Amino acid sequence: MSRFIARAPMNAVIERARPDEVDALCAIERAAVQLFRGHPAWPFYADMAIPPELLHAAIARGVVWVARTAVGGEPVGFVWLDDALPDRAIGIGELDVLPAHGRHGIGAALLEHACDWARAAGYDRVDLGTLADVPWNAPFYARHGFVVVDKDDPAFAFARDRDRENGFPDRLRVFMSRPLPPLDASSWSVWPAPAKLNLFLRITGRRPDGYHELQTVFRLLDWGDEVRLRVRDDGEICRENEIPGVPAGQDITVRAARLLQSAGGTSQGADIAVDKRIPMGGGLGGGSSDAATVLVALDHLWGTGLGEDALAELGRRLGADVPVFVRGRSAWAEGIGERLQPLDLPRRSYVVLDPREHVPTAALFQAAELTRNAPRATISSFVSGETAENAFEPVVRARHPRVNAALEWLGSFGRAKLSGSGGCVFLETPSPTRAMAIAARCPAEFVAQVASGADRSMLHRALDRHRRTERARHTT
Repeated sequence: MSRFIARAPMNAVIERARPDEVDALCAIERAAVQLFRGHPAWPFYADMAIPPELLHAAIARGVVWVARTAVGGEPVGFVWLDDALPDRAIGIGELDVLPAHGRHGIGAALLEHACDWARAAGYDRVDLGTLADVPWNAPFYARHGFVVVDKDDPAFAFARDRDRENGFPDRLRVFMSRPLPPLDASSWSVWPAPAKLNLFLRITGRRPDGYHELQTVFRLLDWGDEVRLRVRDDGEICRENEIPGVPAGQDITVRAARLLQSAGGTSQGADIAVDKRIPMGGGLGGGSSDAATVLVALDHLWGTGLGEDALAELGRRLGADVPVFVRGRSAWAEGIGERLQPLDLPRRSYVVLDPREHVPTAALFQAAELTRNAPRATISSFVSGETAENAFEPVVRARHPRVNAALEWLGSFGRAKLSGSGGCVFLETPSPTRAMAIAARCPAEFVAQVASGADRSMLHRALDRHRRTERARHTT
């Protein structure tokens, strides 16, 4: 559940949208657009509809929130932020409320919720295009701090050109923008912690210290956890939310903050909250990614300035997978996973299945049947498809029937693979549409997630944004 939770009038609770709500949100949009019947824009709106695959991808990136009735949890409205805009802006891609629930403040609550999140995520303004003469369009946004901007502003070139390509009359559209105030010292900031897949994993030997020599390809995804941070001036590191089975002192995010605190010589502290979306023990790197996000984000917020190499070394001390998230690139990895060579991988989408069965990593590494002396692979053998196996898969199949069942079901659509040393499995597809079609058929005993590969991490894009926004504010 999102840490940002608000209650709108009518006891509608605002939370992050779920992938299984795509159809419901599309239905809300189609119901809301009926209000434009008779307006000059209706001929252009009548046949328009949100592409479900785009909405699903936005939900995966965590930029869609839904208002649900407090009793029953039925979706009655949603807001979708367009995070594909350049520079430090984010857009209102869609804001819809079911007509039967209109005029109760739900749209206003969704809008404010989205703007609050955008501010915490490092954006310095929210942009949109809307109809000039409809009361619940431009006048509504004006009441919430949006001002009309010049249609020829280069920041709106993409939206303007799209309207013209669709034949949408310029006279009907107005572009608006709302500046966001800077974060103060007591504010929460939000940072992404992306998941990863292991596109193959081979064990080539065992070191004298007991660690295994690995070869793998880490593929970063555009989906994952969200970490919220707030700087403290008393030096305390405090975890704000409970994680079942993980005491605060053992939490890798807390340990990461304390490690950076010591290495950076700072007296500052932090409050930490994690919105967990990556299954724990799934082989998707959730804990490692959360730790990397804490290191990278607090290095910026505290001003310790250690830099990527030093942060990656701190990450290695926390776990073998942490450095790849610190460096923020999909990569070929060797050693225990810490020797990284960035890879540019083709665009692909993935169906990720969570069988809801915990797989203990330590037991897999200790398994007598685990192959530990595989011949070394090469990047060319991976690219050709010759190297694609996961050394843990035979062990997991034999010991964990639910994971085996997930591999069998997903394997009916192509080459399904185990990720890392966890329980989640995945299938690569050429497009989000194909991935969504497969995920829609997922049996009830599994949980399906669609995500796309991201050669550059969402975390590093967020860091760039926070830095640009901070520099811009210091120069104004």
